[in-house]
Amino acid sequence: MLRRFAALLLLCLALPAQAEGEKPGDYDYLLLSLSWSPTWCSLTGDARNSPQCEDDKAFGWVLHGLWPQYEDGYPSYCHSPKRPPSRAMTAEMADIMGAPGVAWHQWKKHGTCTGLEAAQYFALMRLAYGKITRPEALRSLNRDVRLPASVVEEAFLEANPGLKREEITITCKQGRIQEARICLDTELKPRRCGADVIRDCRMADALLEAVR
Repeated sequence: MLRRFAALLLLCLALPAQAEGEKPGDYDYLLLSLSWSPTWCSLTGDARNSPQCEDDKAFGWVLHGLWPQYEDGYPSYCHSPKRPPSRAMTAEMADIMGAPGVAWHQWKKHGTCTGLEAAQYFALMRLAYGKITRPEALRSLNRDVRLPASVVEEAFLEANPGLKREEITITCKQGRIQEARICLDTELKPRRCGADVIRDCRMADALLEAVR
């Protein structure tokens, strides 16, 4: 019994710990995450009565977040001495993030790991969001379509000359297009994604729901 316990203890010690509570400012690159709002609303937002999903909003690609990344893994919920954002600051991000609560959560989980003040982090997110062109054909989709996830990636590559395949990945969730994720260096220039990020969705008939 003692031997079995010792073996289990050694196994646990050998496993990588979950990245959480690291030192702010210690990361290798940034991951810009653009979420397809209709997917999030269908799977999560509608049940929460999120203002992002109200009929008069008509969001397409919204900013999910800007995440500090290691070459493998990422820090989160860092112990930052910076003051948290005010309600006014988070509310100002709703035009590109969908709802104030999203901005608050992104600060708490990811912004604290950048080493920046909250206002600086939100300004950096807005700047990064503005550097990536969302494909015009996918901005105001008026009907549901099914398509290969690779087509969405091609649309982003065409809309952003210079962006390379290894610098963007498309994710899916429950048969739907979920996010476009673009890897950026600390100067917000596209760079190769880490091995844990670069895995593309390979669905041939992913649902891309219409903008409401």
